[in-house]
Amino acid sequence: MKAFGLLGQLDVPAHVAAVPRARRCVRELLDGIDHPQVDDALLLVTELVTNSVRYSDSGRCPAGRVRIAVAEHDGTLHVDVIDAGSWGNQPTVCPEICLDSGGGRGLWLLQEMATAWGWYETAAGRVVWFQLTGK
Repeated sequence: MKAFGLLGQLDVPAHVAAVPRARRCVRELLDGIDHPQVDDALLLVTELVTNSVRYSDSGRCPAGRVRIAVAEHDGTLHVDVIDAGSWGNQPTVCPEICLDSGGGRGLWLLQEMATAWGWYETAAGRVVWFQLTGK
């Protein structure tokens, strides 16, 4: 199996104001490919970067950063969102989703929309990843 080809990566400050910048940069990376789920990828990146800012140690540190890496192979997008993690907290899908609330749906959306997703810890922090297969 051929490895995913890196389309690019970016680092943004772990601040709410950087979320639109992350989305815009990922859109630019995806402009060069014709993938039917670009809008889904942008929504999921927005949700994951927002989670990093709100819930990880990256968001609690004034100099905190979030890294996004985007790759593609044979019609499948692979996106990693890397932050400092959060000791004692693990990414968990909320069992009860309230569609009228202003939050709490990020990982639920990820679970519903992504072809595959997961997370793992590294020496650099926590990686939450997802894949979207072209339809």
